[in-house]
Amino acid sequence: MSNSNKKGFIMRSLDGIERVGNKLPHPVTLFAIFALVVLVLSALFAKMGLKVEDPLNEGEFIHVKNLLNSEGIVYLFDSMVTNFTGFAPLGTVLVTMLGIGIAERSGLISAALRGLVTSVPKQLITAALVFGGIMSSMAADAGYVVLTPLGAVLFAGLGRHPLAGLAAAFAGVSGGFSANLLLTSLDPLLGGLTQDAAAILNPEYAETINYAMNYYFMFASVFVLTIVGTLVTEKVIEPRLGKYEGQVKEDVDYLKPEEKKGLWAALFVFIATAAVMALLVIPEWGPLRGGEENIIDAPFFHSLVPIILIMFFIPGFVYGKITKSIKNDKDVANQLSETMATMGSYIVLAFVAAQFVAYFSESKLGLVLAVNGAEFLEATGFKGIPLILAFILVSGFINLFIGSASAKWAIMAPVFVPIMMNLGYSPELTQLVYRIADSTTNVISPLMPYFAIVIAFAQKYDKKVGIGTLISTMLPYSIAFTVVWVLMLIIWMLTGVDIGPGSPIHYNQ
Repeated sequence: MSNSNKKGFIMRSLDGIERVGNKLPHPVTLFAIFALVVLVLSALFAKMGLKVEDPLNEGEFIHVKNLLNSEGIVYLFDSMVTNFTGFAPLGTVLVTMLGIGIAERSGLISAALRGLVTSVPKQLITAALVFGGIMSSMAADAGYVVLTPLGAVLFAGLGRHPLAGLAAAFAGVSGGFSANLLLTSLDPLLGGLTQDAAAILNPEYAETINYAMNYYFMFASVFVLTIVGTLVTEKVIEPRLGKYEGQVKEDVDYLKPEEKKGLWAALFVFIATAAVMALLVIPEWGPLRGGEENIIDAPFFHSLVPIILIMFFIPGFVYGKITKSIKNDKDVANQLSETMATMGSYIVLAFVAAQFVAYFSESKLGLVLAVNGAEFLEATGFKGIPLILAFILVSGFINLFIGSASAKWAIMAPVFVPIMMNLGYSPELTQLVYRIADSTTNVISPLMPYFAIVIAFAQKYDKKVGIGTLISTMLPYSIAFTVVWVLMLIIWMLTGVDIGPGSPIHYNQ
């Protein structure tokens, strides 16, 4: 019997997904193809006279605009630069990464994560790992390269199975990537795409969307996922793995005195900086309050990107000065430059994605698809919770093939946000549902960028670990996170409570 026949259906399916996903073009190429498809479809549908009734103006019709006629070609050349520079996620991500980059490259993020998981009682080490993994998203992808191997080291040092520690950390870092007690670079990154997508149907409403649109829900999710991840690790994963029989022994790398001193100094200035920010926002005379009675309407919620920059930059700088990883202004400039150098691939992706989003909007294909898509979903009877569950399944399936959260949302947002708006659901809720689906399937997606790195970490303790081993280990987390997060979402939707500041569940046209 061949090796492929010995594999179960699930493993064969995952192998197939891996093969198909590996054959997909690079995301940059993918967006270029999508942009060209939009151009061709705009010309084709315009010639056919495709139109739909404007949902906002009764009796008026929306016609597909040809982007390949003389006027359209002029638009393509005239708008190319402004499409890129006006692409909402571009500036927001680059600015937030300046602050996060200093915090990461000065060593603050790594020390904070190690300090967290090495300072708690042994009985809470699993919860600390999952919690630390979830919180690590504030430093983009640092958790994958810092906390995942650290989880294995800690468990090995405590006489527990190192792969269970690795799994717990990986579950927090990847499965809980969207949740956090703080706003992270992911919030403005996805939020900008959501704003652009909402503007296709209602530009005025899009201007009211703030980057903290999912904050209440994601704040609460941190504690829920920490409990779920801890239970799965201790009740499912560790019993399944059994006792570790390998030869690798580990000594836990505890914080050095200068690192502890730097952490305390960073915590102090973080609190002081937060207090100053509070003075700018809370009093009625505060500049970031803007004289607004309702703080949700204040300029503060439109200023979150520079605030994130400041809140990460200052503690990162102070930590660097204390630990000598930053000696002078040249070190700061070099660390900022190194951070921006890592964003090169994102800038290229943003350029191509910006053209696709702009063409989709200008051609009116987004509006036409939104109206027709909403009518189709209404005809199927998919509304309320069943509609949300269907969207989660679609998003999770796509995540198995395209690993980048921003790349997927750049493709999906212009389509699904207007459709869901036409069905009465807010762009804020649509983004939230997407984030749940994206995070919960990260841990079982072979095409997730750090999946191979996690396998390499695991092979240190067991040479036989491969894709199938890691997926089978992480599948219980994926299932548990999905079930609990969906139940939490359903309860939240039934209560009607806002999912973020000024961010309702329903969209009232």
